[in-house]
Order: sequence, then structure tokens, then C-alpha cells
Amino acid sequence: MSDRNPPFTYRPPQFKMPSRKTLTTIILGVIIVGMLATGIYQVDQREEAVILLLGKFNRITGPGLHMKLPFGIERNYNVPTQVIQNMSFGFRTNEYGGAQTNDYPDESVMLTGDLNIVDVEWIIQYRITDPRAWLFNVLEKEKTIRDISQSTLNMLVGDRTIMDVIGEERNNIEIQGQELMNSVLGSYNLGINVIAVKLRNIVPPRGEVQDAFEDVTKAQQDMNRFINEGKEAYNNEIPKARGQADQIVQEAMGYSKERVNQAQGEAARFNSVYEEYAKSKDITKTRLYIEMIESVLKNGNAGDLVDKNLENFLPLKNLQSQGGAR
Repeated sequence: MSDRNPPFTYRPPQFKMPSRKTLTTIILGVIIVGMLATGIYQVDQREEAVILLLGKFNRITGPGLHMKLPFGIERNYNVPTQVIQNMSFGFRTNEYGGAQTNDYPDESVMLTGDLNIVDVEWIIQYRITDPRAWLFNVLEKEKTIRDISQSTLNMLVGDRTIMDVIGEERNNIEIQGQELMNSVLGSYNLGINVIAVKLRNIVPPRGEVQDAFEDVTKAQQDMNRFINEGKEAYNNEIPKARGQADQIVQEAMGYSKERVNQAQGEAARFNSVYEEYAKSKDITKTRLYIEMIESVLKNGNAGDLVDKNLENFLPLKNLQSQGGAR
């Protein structure tokens, strides 16, 4: 009898068909997962969602977690309606917000009303106000905004001289530019509102012309500084001088009232004395004489009253002097 093992025979595993209940459970699970994955959408606090039903506009929903018909029957497009967006002209900013060095002269170089060339860089800030119009009314949105903004700024700069554009009309250009852009964009029904137009840099073309205009700008700044310093000195000195003048006037008025009151008092005293004098002239004369003598003797040195008929007064005077000297 041989000890050899019997030959190995491979038997492939037999596939067992799942039951109908198991298949139904799997299919239902796939459908539920698909419905949850395609039937729930999230809208951020700064967004609004436009919902399309079979490619046709259906509704707009606000922030939060929402349900929609699954499997692409309804589609949502989230639009950042609460975000202020910027668009720059004549320059670009990098992802960190810093300005890049490369220029875009096709956007920024303009002709002024006095036939001078000026390089204008600016920024517009806008916000989407109608998400449905923003999505469907205009195909090239960014290009449309750029074209309208450039044409508006070219028109406003072309109506002014170069010195006005660089100087005092800068603020008016920003205000009028915002109004005109909103008017044109409203006619296109783009669904946005321009919040601000900010002129960033306005300079003449590079070279000798730019150097000359920089000198003019510095001279204007110096002129404004001197004017402000003069106004400051005026505001410091004029109130001080007015205060001193008011003080002198008040002192003069006080002195005037004092003198008038004194004169009136003396006049009243004189009138009262005169009335008493008219009543008894002799007594009044005697009283006035005595008062006068008292005032004289009170304020002067000690004197001697002697009889006019007194003889040999000098020796007596000498004796009194000698006695006083002891």
C-alpha cells in the first residue's frame, strides 16, 4: 500500500445569489444615501441660493440648511450677496492684498479736457443685490463691469483739465463716477450696486512732465501749509486782541461810571450844602470856615495861633524852641 497523498483537486467557490430581501435593502440604502447627498445643501451667512427646477428658476433661499429635490432635479447656486467685492483698474493686487508692480496702461492712461495725458489708477467696490439677475442676465459679468467703469472714468476725466483731475476735482470724480456706473449697470440689470469709487493714484506720464507736475504738486502743498499756518496764527492772535480790547473797553466804562457817580455825588453834596447855606448863611459860613481850618491843620505841621496885637512874641518862641530842645 502506497503512502502517497491523494492528488489535490481545486474547487472554485460557489456564488450564492443574495435573497430578494437583501437586494431590496441594498437598493433602498443606495437611494436614501443618494437623496441625502443630493437633496441637502448649505447656504452661508453671507450668501443667498438660487434654486433651479429642471433648469428653470424656482426660488431664492437664505442662509441655513435646506432641502431640495435630489438627483439633479433641483440645483442650487450660492451667490455671495453680503460680500463687498473689489475690482482694480491700472494695477492688480496679489492674493495677500498687496499691489503688484506691473501696470495696465490700457486701463489707466486717459486724455484730459485740455489735451494732456494722465495715468489714473482706481478701485471700485460693489455688492450683488439681485442674485437671479447676477447669474442669468449677463454672460461676461466682469468684462461688463470693467468696460462700464473705464468708459465712465474716461468721460469724467475728459471733461476736466489735468490740474482739476489731480487736485480739487478728485472727490467730485469719485462721487459722479459712482452715480453714473450705477445708472448704466442698472440699465443692464446686472444685479449689483457700486458702493464706492476710490481714485488710488493720479500722475502724469513718466519723464520730465511727471517731474514738473510733482514740483507743482509740492508747491501747492506748501501753499496750503502756509495758508493753514496763517489761519492758525490768525485764530490765535485775533481772539487775544479782541479780548484785550474788550478788557480795555470794560475798564474805560467802569472808570467812566466811577467818575460820573463821583461827580453826581459831589454835585448832590454841594446842593445839600447850598440848601443849608440858604437857610442860615452866617452859621453855614462859620461851619465851613471851621471845617476848612480843621482840615488844613489836620494834614499840616503843628502851628501857633497868636493874637495879632501880641508884642514880644519872638523871645517867647525862642524859649519854647530851646525848652523843646532840652
